[in-house]
Amino acid sequence: MQIIECSIRDVKAGQNVRVMMPSNVYGCTLGDEVFVGPFVEIQKGCIIGRGSKIQSHSFLCENVTLGENCFIGHGVTFANDLFKSGTPDANAENWLRIVLGDNVTLGSGATILTDTICSGVVIGAGSVVVKPITLKGVYVGNPARWVREL
Repeated sequence: MQIIECSIRDVKAGQNVRVMMPSNVYGCTLGDEVFVGPFVEIQKGCIIGRGSKIQSHSFLCENVTLGENCFIGHGVTFANDLFKSGTPDANAENWLRIVLGDNVTLGSGATILTDTICSGVVIGAGSVVVKPITLKGVYVGNPARWVREL
């Protein structure tokens, strides 16, 4: 039996970065003052902006960019392969590149299935974001819908 350990490898990290173990963080960039909770996976090509916080059990697939001072709640999932052909797509060139602006808050259990969330957005717990969000405000539900301004 082979035992695979969680690890931190090939990471560019700024000042005062904290990664709680166990976590699997590789091939990414973590800005200054970033916090990563336990049981988090951050895959290659991700960029986590200064002051952002990622809570436990969250999954950031390849090529997710968080702006500065974002908050990712517990158990948030990002997906970059939307199974457009009905099956997983092994070609990374077809995957989404997901970009969140600054000061974005994702409530616990949210699922992100879109490429853009602009700055100043709050996504409610358990919401499923399936379309780009370009207007600051609070969004909730499945699919996530705008409910009010901030």
